[in-house]
Amino acid sequence: MSEFKLKTPVAFIIFNRPDTTERVFAEIAKAKPPKLLVVGDGARTDRAGEAEKVAGARAIIDRVDWDCEVLTNFSEVNLGCKRRVSSGIDWVFEQVEDAIILEDDCLPHPTFFRFCEELLALYRDDQRIGMISGDNFQFGHTINDDSYYFSNINHIWGWATWRSRWQHDYDVSMKHWPLIRDEKRMFDWYGSKVEQNSWEHIFADVYQGKIDTWDYQWNFGSRINGRLAAMPNVNLISNIGFGAGATHTTGGSKLADMAVEAIKFPLCHPETIFASLTLDQRYFSAFSKASFFYRIKLRLHHLSRMLRGN
Repeated sequence: MSEFKLKTPVAFIIFNRPDTTERVFAEIAKAKPPKLLVVGDGARTDRAGEAEKVAGARAIIDRVDWDCEVLTNFSEVNLGCKRRVSSGIDWVFEQVEDAIILEDDCLPHPTFFRFCEELLALYRDDQRIGMISGDNFQFGHTINDDSYYFSNINHIWGWATWRSRWQHDYDVSMKHWPLIRDEKRMFDWYGSKVEQNSWEHIFADVYQGKIDTWDYQWNFGSRINGRLAAMPNVNLISNIGFGAGATHTTGGSKLADMAVEAIKFPLCHPETIFASLTLDQRYFSAFSKASFFYRIKLRLHHLSRMLRGN
């Protein structure tokens, strides 16, 4: 890694967790991006002590000590996950043509930055590719010796993309969902009935505003525009944010604090470009299907409480 010098801007999304923010910032500092774009949400007025935590996380950015242009986009009111992250990434791509994007709980391996930069350059003009991810949830299972594979799922615990893809594909409101739903186009996208039903429930909930998030819209936008995600064949990101302080990932998970390892260079590029339904379905069977039934359990629990008047 000593000969590699990062040229790609890094976008860093932070909020109220100085502890994880500090750890991720330390890895960004090692990579020394020439431009750092920081997006931060404001504190919630009903959370005692949160304003201090938000200020503590933002203060970490003042530690930049390498040759770097630092741009910040801090909200002084709380916008929530959906509006803050989506508007923040909108702002990022008003400033730069491409970016590597990390949230404050996504701890990268040092080789993550070079992996993203090389693929951003390689696939810049290939409209089939929508993004590059640092995630691998296959736990050592591979189908060949390539350095990465292609997926129909946008994993965003450390990722990169181009202005052209984001501005063309992303729609936080998912205005095309009714058309896709009514034409039953979900059956064109996924490899099993269970997987189709799971994603249909997710997209419906997001469209109806039942989930305060930004990332399922990115998945949806990629699907309706026929994009693929490039996924490394080793895991380059560890999510250190599971637990009580998290916004969504509050429970235990096999995906929490995953080990990371170096990806080898020079990269071995796939000779063909199409999604691996084998690996996508393997991931879905191991994780997403369980999450689907867990969501049903939570809905039933919520309904039971409503009927009891609690």
